[in-house]
Amino acid sequence: MTGKNVTLRLLDKADREILKLPRPVKGAIYDFQHKFKTNPDSAGLRLKQLQGHDKLHSARVNDEYRALLLRLADDDWLIVSVKHRKDVYAHLDRLTYSVNRVTGGIEYVDLQVVQEEVLSPAAPRTAPPAEPAQPAAPEPLFAKWSEQELTDLGVAPSLVPVVAALTTEDQLLGLVEYAPQLSGEVLLALYDGKAYDDVLEQVTAPVAVPDPVDPEDFRAAVDRPATIVTTSDDALREALEGEDFGRWKVFLHPTQAKLVGRDYNGPARVGGGPGTGKTIVALHRVKHLVERLPAGRTKPVLLTTYNKNLAADLRSRLLALGGEALLSRVEISHVDQLALRTVREAEPGNRKRIVDEAQAVREWRSLLDELGEDGWDAEFLHDEWTQVILGQAVTSRTDYFRARRAGRGRTVSRAERAEIWQLAERFTQRLDRLGVQTWDQIAERAAQLEAGRARRIQDIERRREEAGGLDNVHVADGSGGWLRYRYRHIVVDEAQDLRPAHWKMLRAMTAPDRNDLFLVGDTHQRIYKNQVTLGSLGINIRGRSSRLSLSYRTTRQILRSALNVLGEETYDDLDGAAETLAGFRSVLSGGVPDLHRLADWQEEREAIAALIASWGEVPHEQIAIAVPTNDMAREVAYTLRQHGIMALEIGPDGPLGDSGVHIGTMFRFKGLEYRRMILAGVTDGLVPRAAIQQRRTTDPARYRTEMQRARSLLFVAATRARDSLDIFWHGEASPFLRELIETRGRVTA
Repeated sequence: MTGKNVTLRLLDKADREILKLPRPVKGAIYDFQHKFKTNPDSAGLRLKQLQGHDKLHSARVNDEYRALLLRLADDDWLIVSVKHRKDVYAHLDRLTYSVNRVTGGIEYVDLQVVQEEVLSPAAPRTAPPAEPAQPAAPEPLFAKWSEQELTDLGVAPSLVPVVAALTTEDQLLGLVEYAPQLSGEVLLALYDGKAYDDVLEQVTAPVAVPDPVDPEDFRAAVDRPATIVTTSDDALREALEGEDFGRWKVFLHPTQAKLVGRDYNGPARVGGGPGTGKTIVALHRVKHLVERLPAGRTKPVLLTTYNKNLAADLRSRLLALGGEALLSRVEISHVDQLALRTVREAEPGNRKRIVDEAQAVREWRSLLDELGEDGWDAEFLHDEWTQVILGQAVTSRTDYFRARRAGRGRTVSRAERAEIWQLAERFTQRLDRLGVQTWDQIAERAAQLEAGRARRIQDIERRREEAGGLDNVHVADGSGGWLRYRYRHIVVDEAQDLRPAHWKMLRAMTAPDRNDLFLVGDTHQRIYKNQVTLGSLGINIRGRSSRLSLSYRTTRQILRSALNVLGEETYDDLDGAAETLAGFRSVLSGGVPDLHRLADWQEEREAIAALIASWGEVPHEQIAIAVPTNDMAREVAYTLRQHGIMALEIGPDGPLGDSGVHIGTMFRFKGLEYRRMILAGVTDGLVPRAAIQQRRTTDPARYRTEMQRARSLLFVAATRARDSLDIFWHGEASPFLRELIETRGRVTA
């Protein structure tokens, strides 16, 4: 056999198995794959078919380890496992591989390992000869479902006898670690109480292939989305080095793949909880759209999100996904920068300084002080100005009297509206005198400019139709050029945090057409005040909304704790209906979050330093500490440095350095993830802020809204964790932790 065209792939399950091997063995595996692709029949590889198997072979990695490979075709091989040589030949009859009849993907299971790691530790000991009767054997977890029902849901047939023997949650979670992905998802969904038909519809159906599956055609099976494999040298190196612990970021689940490739007849939205892969779906959607563009050098696809850090992350991940060729056809910009560029392009003389929201609120306070007004709250007026007056493009007092204030909570009388309008006019005049503008003003101006541009394009199109398809040169020339929409497709990440004006601008930047707008986001993670109803802004997603429910990052234990933080709050779906995390689940398992109560803030910081020191070899860049305020971030960093632990504060542009524990306010961690996450200062009065509690009686609606945002912020921070979550507070714990503390019943003092 020549090695010139040999294909060698690595099954995802083998990838995760290899991560646990010693570093020298990983290096040997990398060398092995090069030798194998050059010449599989090399004497040094000792490639041989295993007894009793027609497709399974072994090959020498080094003196101690062997690779187990499935031969898919003459020159096409798949590594399904890497084992110590003493473990390869002892139980050959316990190695099973098949093509799943539901998903059409390749599944490999070592039943001997499953037996030893899952069932044997729980096996009952020999009963003593004493008189007392032994307690009745526990009821099997899945006794109510038949073998046929389980396999119809997609459970691997070879695992059904093991499933029938499971009696504890620990055994189930152990099995999920070794089981094929769909088997694990199905079993966890059934165990969590989902009805059979719901599991069939929500878990199995989305990944089922439409055509009948040939169980003997492994070559066709390896190319289906359900068979997750690594093929390139670079991807294999990353898998072996294990530097990127977020393996969930690399591959598409079949459910995700269907959303990426779907043809939508208008705007579409994908929702889902933290770690469900919404961003990776957005990135693959961009790649899918670019691959269907006609050849050219323009950038007709826009990828945008709400801040600079996330936009930079999207760029690096898109580069990793498709290289420079993909980037060359995509405009990547955070949405405020896009709005600013639009305004400055149309108004090159507009060079006003930009102030953030905190500075704008301070200017409101200064205005009220100068006017001697003590009946209005500066934050309330700022929100009214941004969300109602700017948000609805209100330009006159009469229009403001008519403006809808849905979601604003406090009702205002006609006389109060007249006062607010007068104050808003004075405020904008004040900003003009100071030579400053807010991001809200920029976004609204950009929306107006783009809407005007869209109207001119539509007018030209109408004239062209009236002229029988001919261009009117004078109309086009008078428009300042041959107008066209800026983008053919727009993909938005973290959609829940965009302002109404952003949506109006984006809607005007692309023609209403098939696949025009693709949005991903989760309103449970909304950390700003920008609540919108997309339908009212010209973006109709009805009938084109989908939801991802499987977390690839957060363990079941961390997930349960984070969901406790959300409480019973109701969240919207960006289009006027309710959003839910019902069915949100994870197949990952780990330790329950640890809760730590300390006497004061100083003791809390010292305890955090001691905990990080105890983690030993965990790279500090994979550890993060989220706190309520910037001052607390600086204080934690100072304490860590006193203990010899490098610390990096996360600013508006990301971590301020290359190595060290990442520290920042909870706002800074949106879109990031870490192996170990610490939430510090989760104390009543800090989370939520005491100022929010004061509005409980004075402005109940605003109180509810701000409490919901505070819950969302803590939820976001908690779900950045993969392996462990530690929550610290001093004094009285945040009320958001009450249910979690009661559920756990154990707090480290």
